[in-house]
Amino acid sequence: MTQKEPEKWLKIEITAPVELLDPLSNFLEEAGAQGVFSESLLPPGAVDFPEPGESEVIQAFFPADIRSEKRIYAVRKYLKSLEEIFPELPAPVLATETITDPDWGEQWKKYFKPIRVCKNIVVKPTWERYTPTSRDIVVEIDPGMAFGTGQHASTRMCMEAIEDIILKDRSIEEWKVLDVGCGTGILGITAAKMGAEDVICVDNDPKATEIAAENARINEVADRLKILNEDAAQIRQPRNLIIANLTAKLLARLHAQLVRLLLPEGYLVISGIIEPDIPAMEEIFVAAPLAKERMLTEKEWVCYVLRRDAADGRS
Repeated sequence: MTQKEPEKWLKIEITAPVELLDPLSNFLEEAGAQGVFSESLLPPGAVDFPEPGESEVIQAFFPADIRSEKRIYAVRKYLKSLEEIFPELPAPVLATETITDPDWGEQWKKYFKPIRVCKNIVVKPTWERYTPTSRDIVVEIDPGMAFGTGQHASTRMCMEAIEDIILKDRSIEEWKVLDVGCGTGILGITAAKMGAEDVICVDNDPKATEIAAENARINEVADRLKILNEDAAQIRQPRNLIIANLTAKLLARLHAQLVRLLLPEGYLVISGIIEPDIPAMEEIFVAAPLAKERMLTEKEWVCYVLRRDAADGRS
């Protein structure tokens, strides 16, 4: 039996002021990092938040391949732009290293603890104990290398939006949900645990859909989730609740498809947006046939709840 070749990874480590952690995390995720770890991803209350001006270390892991040098160059260029935008802050310090077989499970366990995301929903890792109250809806997640643990503001706001929509809108008898870029499946699983029985989770990363399927099984909602390893552009089934926790660039690219899939009076939740992206996102999304129902904010992150008008005409 042939022994599997050990996987090599490019580790990018940046020491930066806490004020820059969120934009750095966003940039590294958009650049294709398979894991981004920093103190900013700890749940509120787990430790005291660092004071402004303090520095923290952020680590990102990419596959070590022919694109490694290009990735390092792009990070250096981005750090240089941050220095120019924030001349009053200490310059970020970059270190890179090629490593073999990082212990992903142990890395995640350092940052991932049970967290109450909103009134009824608690997210816990599979390896942690938690005693729920009678009203708690517990979502268990083993993230592996996929994005989505409830620790990040963009995910938390999506979960709060899902809870609010499904609990308050009794006019929709059957929720037909789409989770775009599902990662661990956390948002689709949340919708299923809130009562949705027809949930499609889509991600173009085969590892993510494999992890999402396992998490659906752990949460005993596999019968309600259809998990697809394909591009969101391939989805054809109309939905009355669509959640897309992506990046501003991807959201803009998918706008027309998301609107096409959304049923009249259906809800579209978009997140993964940072404050500088607000004008561009509102110009694209806050326009007929969509209207802004609610905007959630946490630190520099923004989540929109949009609703399609009741007209029968579809764009």
